Amino acid sequence: MTTNRAFPDLLSDFAAAGVANDGPRFAALFAEDATYDDNFFGLHRGRAEIAAMLQRFHDTGENYRWEFREPIRDGALGYAWFRFSFASKMPGCEGKPVLITGISCFRFEGELIAEYREVFDTGIALAQLGFPAERIKRVLDKEAAALNETAEARRHLDRLPKR
Repeated sequence: MTTNRAFPDLLSDFAAAGVANDGPRFAALFAEDATYDDNFFGLHRGRAEIAAMLQRFHDTGENYRWEFREPIRDGALGYAWFRFSFASKMPGCEGKPVLITGISCFRFEGELIAEYREVFDTGIALAQLGFPAERIKRVLDKEAAALNETAEARRHLDRLPKR
């Protein structure tokens, strides 16, 4: 599949719109019924929800930087490493710097993003915010339970002895 837009250019626009809190520009990169699955804020469907999620980023943080590295796209799929940083505006965590590294996965319909997913270590981000260990454990237990409920996970886990 040939595309008119280079993946690195799309990533640059994606990051710039995200950092600038330009919801309309950010959402315009997505198909009308696209999904954005954020590790912190969950699944969002459609341009309006995606733009609202971006606003939540900026309600809870400031001074964002978002960099993508080593992008690769093969037709409908694209992957890139990312580095994402900000200063927290969350109550009790004001001003704390957070650096997240992970991998972004994009599925495309033509030139538009149909699905965005990411993988990063939530626990490291929460530790940087200064969350107490018990709170981090609750968040990670919830993430693990959600992960383990998927059909894909069940195929792996159901074969193992329960303890």
